[in-house]
Parts: sequence; C-alpha cells; structure tokens
Amino acid sequence: MIEVVLNSRCVRKLKRELAAAGPREIGGVLAAEQTADGRFLVLDLSVQRDGTTSSFQRDPAQHRAFIEEFHEKRGHQPQRFNYLGEWHSHPSFSATPSPEDFAQMQSLVEEDDQKSTFLVLLVVKLGLDGKLRGSVHGFRPGQQPVRGRLTSVDEGAVEEEQAPVILILITAKEDHEAD
Repeated sequence: MIEVVLNSRCVRKLKRELAAAGPREIGGVLAAEQTADGRFLVLDLSVQRDGTTSSFQRDPAQHRAFIEEFHEKRGHQPQRFNYLGEWHSHPSFSATPSPEDFAQMQSLVEEDDQKSTFLVLLVVKLGLDGKLRGSVHGFRPGQQPVRGRLTSVDEGAVEEEQAPVILILITAKEDHEAD
C-alpha cells in the first residue's frame, strides 16, 4: 500500500490554484520525501495553468526545471527527496483517473528514458464545500496500477474521492422475458 501525504503548504497551494482555475484543468509534478517504505510526504508541486475544461497536457521542460531546483534545495539526495509523479485536476468530474490518465501514466513509467521505477498520479478537485478532494494511484512498469491512500499532515484537510460505482439493474420482468 502506498500513502501520499500532502503538507500544509501544498494543500493551501492546491486549493488556491484550483479556485483560480475554475472549470479548467490544471496540473504539474509532485516533489516528495520518502519518509517510510511506501509513504511519501509531498513537499512541493509545480503548477501549469493552461488546461481546458476537459483535458490537461503537461509541458515536460517546465516541470524538469522545477524538479532540478527541488534537487538543488534538498542537496541532491534523490534516494530521499525526488520526483514522485504527476498531478492534475478534474474540476467537473470525479477526482479519479480517467482511462486516458491510466494509459498516459503507464506509458510514462515505461518510457526508456524514465529514471523512476515507480510513479504516482494524484487527481484533485475542490468539493462543493471547498474541501480538497482527491485520489492517488501508483504505477510500475509491467504492472497494474494500484490505488493508494491520500492524506494530509492536517487532519481532515483532504477527503479521498471514491471511484464512481455503476450499477446495472435488471427488473424481474426483463429477467423472465429472457427465459
């Protein structure tokens, strides 16, 4: 099980940026400290604000510079402080990955020049109550994505978004007509 913990500054930054973006998707990369096996504290995140109301495409050059600066500030200790993965918003949809999100992240973790053997995708939105809602998934080359746990250092600052459940109901009459 992976756990991604947002620090207070990142929660505030996400809420501020999501409010400013309104219905447009935004995103960036996550920079984190590994605090235990499978547990990551997000210390900073980049923000790219040029998404549309239904998609977000990150600019690798912008985020590469952000991660390089993060490494500089942390004394080049990549075993402890490193690029954790990606984040983006779904302001008008569930804060869970779309099929396209899953495919893009799996492709990213399997790229030949990808140095990371594990990446995280955080999908977030502001709830109607103004709370930060989100979900986190982990990706490894050649493996199925796994759902992780999303928390914050501030209790109650983040609510996990549950994946939508679709039920197909068949009435008794329809069931008997098929016999």
